[in-house]
Amino acid sequence: MKPKELVEEWVKAFNEGNAEKISSFYHSDAINHQVANEPVIGKVAIQEMFENEFSQAEMTCLVENIFEDNDWGILEWKDPLGLRGCGFFHITEGKIKFQRGYWDKLSFLRQHQLPIPTE
Repeated sequence: MKPKELVEEWVKAFNEGNAEKISSFYHSDAINHQVANEPVIGKVAIQEMFENEFSQAEMTCLVENIFEDNDWGILEWKDPLGLRGCGFFHITEGKIKFQRGYWDKLSFLRQHQLPIPTE
């Protein structure tokens, strides 16, 4: 699967809130680093991260653009509440090896009425 196609499938699974399906797109030793959080290492930990996040807030990824550059998929997104972000997916052997995402965590927490950390 080409990087752009993989990112399109990843978005579908994300919008289904399907952590198990999302984790199937990652290598067993993949890294998911949402820069607002600490990196999550390993397919199992990534699945647990998504399970936790899906249980806390209803999230929808509206694709603005998906680009492909060699073995990278690049996702520019927004959500129905106005939050915007982007994600970079390094794809090797048809699976995500490394992902980095940029978005405003404080805005996300406020929009979903989640607790705001004091530290």
